[in-house]
Amino acid sequence: MSITFTQDASPEFAEAVQQKIAEFNWQRWEVSERLPLGLKLENEAGEMIAGLSARTFGNWLMIDNFWVSESLRGQQIGSQMLEEAERIARERGCIYAILDTLNFQARPFYEARGYSLEWTQEQYPKTGCKYFMTKTL
Repeated sequence: MSITFTQDASPEFAEAVQQKIAEFNWQRWEVSERLPLGLKLENEAGEMIAGLSARTFGNWLMIDNFWVSESLRGQQIGSQMLEEAERIARERGCIYAILDTLNFQARPFYEARGYSLEWTQEQYPKTGCKYFMTKTL
């Protein structure tokens, strides 16, 4: 048998691989429900000015992306949005939250809201680092 690997960097291919892993995991994992969680804030023109995407599964809230417009920072918008995501997660039965943030992003913001540093990925992607943080909800 001859094996030939084909390159495919398309989003559709990445989604297909992710789906295959999910199918495998669901057959063996104790958690069968993974729910998306999304919050957004829009201005009067309907433009997004803050957004949080996450998912809940089992005991965990996993925050994937969290962004607040520069013009809104320092006005407690991010704090309120994070609190709302955590509230929804608790209603879904979550007792922990996990996220990652880069060294030039929001580590102090998360620490001020009860998140603890669990692990640092050094030399990411070259000279920076990525922080993995958790919180008991």
